Amino acid sequence: MTETLRVAVIGAGRMGADHIQRLSKRIHGAEVAAVVDVDLARAQAAIEGIPGAVALADAEEALNNGDVNAVLIATPGFLHEDILLKALAKDIPILCEKPLTPDAESSWKIVEAEVALGHKRIQVGFMRRFDAEYAALGQVIRDHELGELLMLHHQHRNPTTPPGFTNEMLINDSVVHEFDAIRFFTGEEITSVQVRLGKATKNAPAGQHDPQHVLVETESGVLADVEIYVNAKFGYEVATQASFEDGIVSIGGDRGPYTRSAGRWGGNVTPGFEERFGAAYDVEIQSWVDAALRGEIGGPTAWDGYATAACCEAGVEAQKNGEKVAVKLNAKPALYS
Repeated sequence: MTETLRVAVIGAGRMGADHIQRLSKRIHGAEVAAVVDVDLARAQAAIEGIPGAVALADAEEALNNGDVNAVLIATPGFLHEDILLKALAKDIPILCEKPLTPDAESSWKIVEAEVALGHKRIQVGFMRRFDAEYAALGQVIRDHELGELLMLHHQHRNPTTPPGFTNEMLINDSVVHEFDAIRFFTGEEITSVQVRLGKATKNAPAGQHDPQHVLVETESGVLADVEIYVNAKFGYEVATQASFEDGIVSIGGDRGPYTRSAGRWGGNVTPGFEERFGAAYDVEIQSWVDAALRGEIGGPTAWDGYATAACCEAGVEAQKNGEKVAVKLNAKPALYS
């Protein structure tokens, strides 16, 4: 196996640009070999100061570049399927930002293509699994320190949303992370999703109902709920409280020192996901690189991407009809067992 990953980063937008800097400055065992973006000028700006990297406007050209031996996909989700299939055909390590694809049917095609390859090549970018607090809570659950896990309570709050952020995107772009977190914490598949729409904030744009309350059940009966509130104004806050037989564990929430001065008290709330999960992204990408150099993957699989896509489909349906909707999954291939 090669001693260095020569990575083609597909997509030089907000997330892609962040990963380019991460790979160039903080990750060991990997280099940026190419950056691809339909806006070639943006790709050229992204490789400035990176020796040997090339800017391209076509993903296939990057995959056919003999200097590239790994790919990181950071394009919008609707572009993922074609790139994933072409990268799998090259049999190279792949890190794909969530979603794997935007729907369960196309995600299943990716699973089938990887199963046909015979080994795992795709790691999906659910970075929260690499957050120190998430990892600590996961360990408490696995070690049964406080008995059995009974319930999970999640809060996912954004200060505001960009133009065009639809009602469905509350599920597909935001709650998707909680779906994966619930699966990660419980080690189980989600069996049903229900969405309740209550009183809405005046700060939500036209066509968007915010906040929403998402109710989830797993195979063993663990109940979870998610408050998704994407126009909360005060900052970016992701928090979880886990209820056990013998105690309660809370993670997330406010960050930094808690200060009392001049008759006031408090701390800080991160302004966005980069600040809240920056360290988790570093750990995630390093885990991918280290595993790829061993011929393995270092995180969530294509099956995890498919399963969360199925949860999102159930969530959007539940959002529209207000009913409990069953999550429909195909049989899990042995490759992911």
